[in-house]
Amino acid sequence: MTASIVDIGAPDRLQVDRLLSGAHDNPHRVLGSHPRPAGVLVRALWPGAEAVTVVTPHDRFELSRVRDGLFSGLIPDRLGDYRFEVAYPDRVEHADDPYRWLPTIGDLDLYLIAEGRHERLWEALGAHVRELGGVSGTAFTVWAPKARAVQVLGLPMRRLGAGVWELFVPGVGPGTHYMFRVLGVDGVWRDKADPMAFAARPPVSVVHRSDFGWQDDEWVATRDATDWDRAPVSVYEVHLGSWRPGLDYRELADQLADYVTRLGFTHVELLPVAEHPYGGSWGYQVTSYYAPTSRFGSPDDFRHLVDTLHRNGIGVLLDWVPAHFPRDEWALARFDGGPLYEHADPERGEHPDWGTLIFDYGRPEVRNFLVANALFWLAEYHVDGLRVDAVASMLYLDYSRGDGQWTPNVDGGRENLDSVRFLRELTATVRRLHPGALTIAEESTTWPGVTRPDGLGFGFKWNMGWMHDALRYFGREDRRPWQGEITFSLTYAWSENYVLPLSHDEVVHGKGSLWRRMPGDDFARAANLRALLAFMWAHPGKQLLFMGDEFGQRAEWSETGLDWHLLGSPGHAGVQRLVADLNRRYRATEALYAADTSPDGFSWTDVNGDVVVFERHGRGALVCVANLGPHALHDYEVGLSRAGRWREVLNTDAAVYGGADVGNLGGVTAVSTPRHSRPASATLSLPALGVLWLVPEINADL
Repeated sequence: MTASIVDIGAPDRLQVDRLLSGAHDNPHRVLGSHPRPAGVLVRALWPGAEAVTVVTPHDRFELSRVRDGLFSGLIPDRLGDYRFEVAYPDRVEHADDPYRWLPTIGDLDLYLIAEGRHERLWEALGAHVRELGGVSGTAFTVWAPKARAVQVLGLPMRRLGAGVWELFVPGVGPGTHYMFRVLGVDGVWRDKADPMAFAARPPVSVVHRSDFGWQDDEWVATRDATDWDRAPVSVYEVHLGSWRPGLDYRELADQLADYVTRLGFTHVELLPVAEHPYGGSWGYQVTSYYAPTSRFGSPDDFRHLVDTLHRNGIGVLLDWVPAHFPRDEWALARFDGGPLYEHADPERGEHPDWGTLIFDYGRPEVRNFLVANALFWLAEYHVDGLRVDAVASMLYLDYSRGDGQWTPNVDGGRENLDSVRFLRELTATVRRLHPGALTIAEESTTWPGVTRPDGLGFGFKWNMGWMHDALRYFGREDRRPWQGEITFSLTYAWSENYVLPLSHDEVVHGKGSLWRRMPGDDFARAANLRALLAFMWAHPGKQLLFMGDEFGQRAEWSETGLDWHLLGSPGHAGVQRLVADLNRRYRATEALYAADTSPDGFSWTDVNGDVVVFERHGRGALVCVANLGPHALHDYEVGLSRAGRWREVLNTDAAVYGGADVGNLGGVTAVSTPRHSRPASATLSLPALGVLWLVPEINADL
């Protein structure tokens, strides 16, 4: 039957005009079903349709065309469940009514969003596949407080509180591509990717629902019970796209887990995996903070990668980028027609070096977006920690700015107080909700208390000073006058909880590979690189090594991949074997990691020309003897903490590593003759450009 024709009336006519122009902020007020004294008023918007019929389990009611795809009618019966039959010139479709549902986001969610304190923000915003009243579809929600109107899949959304827009669209399921069409405060329509999308293929967002079953309970329990300050942490840094080019997440899972296990690293750190449109940014230009890149597979494929690494006893750290975001018009920039995620003041909202935008850390909702994003990766992808990129750029208002290009804070200083608050909130929240997760700051200045609970609260900080000094020293041929470059780090080694990084940043932009930065011919380069790595592993602090450096990659890193064929050369294969042995001995020697954050676990023995000797101690002891000069030294006396047999558990000059095999035949016997303020001493042969590790016989067995 035909539903009664209903006169829209003057007030409703204004609503219809707004609706048809796309500028209505509450389309549910016009569309959907609305009780009236004489029945139920139904209005439907189907542009291009010739006829629209309301279909109930027992009847059919044809609606009348009002204009421009808007149909309306008064149905005399009480209306329960219903669908639309929509007739187009060339087809007939059946669809549910998107405008007959109550909001899919609750008042508590809206309150927490407005306060900037929604710790599971991703459960409130974004695209969520769900079933309402037996109807499956996707609930879309987006924060756009200054927008005049928002549409999704061509359908107008309604404005709720806290600047949130919402619409449940029946029939939309996983795999659907979508964008938000936003009418900005400036009156301009823009197509925008979903800031909370769980999957993306830039520029579009993709509806995703995970059905992954985790199998890493044992790993997670062990992780959460571990005091990482006192545990071995040896990190292999990986760019997934160029580690072994062409592999997807699932192929990477097996091959990376096998490789990292053989080399003995405790963790991998992945360069940013959040979706980014430009591969050449290596992931540092993020456009979808809640979606792993689709380059290597689906979100659940990435979960499989993490799960596989965990089941092999390997932790997973992510490089995380809250310091800036790109200007792509379809992404976060000017999301609702003006500054929203970015700071409105160009002095605080634009990065002069990178051409990117800077988050407005003073806005609670923006801080919430970022803090929740950190929690999202920890909760939904089981990652074990975050390395926070470019912290220094966040801390200082004058970062990369000259005089007159920045304005002091309210106290007259250069500190970005909003960023400080954000970082403290970030680390405190992670520590409270995920106590086993690591937070690691890439911070290159002398900002005090980066890893102190009453400071910024990070678990660890990259020791950029050590890195610069060590690489400068090992790059020299005549090192005797420059010994301070590798000893100075011990004057501040316990001021923070440090990671010693030889990262991707040191093998790009014309710096050359670590191999090329070592002086001499290939034999000397290999020896120098082995010495650097052994010195690094013995130094207080955790270790991080970028992929390729574990076998002496010759070429500067590029996205084309690593030169795996070099492992056919004894010199490069020897470096790789050394790294495996360093990790094996490191994990087995508590003295090398248990007191990393305390000077009680370290003491100098000898600093003399090219020779540097120190002891790591605690439960057990390990003495590191480094001769970083070009000539072997024989009959060199070294003070030791006890008399008796000491095993030479590592010699970087051993033939198995490609060295000249100068050493001490596996060990020495210390006599009770004091030396270097120690009660005992031994006479050693020190290989050129070599490092020895000595362990008392009682502690030598693995």
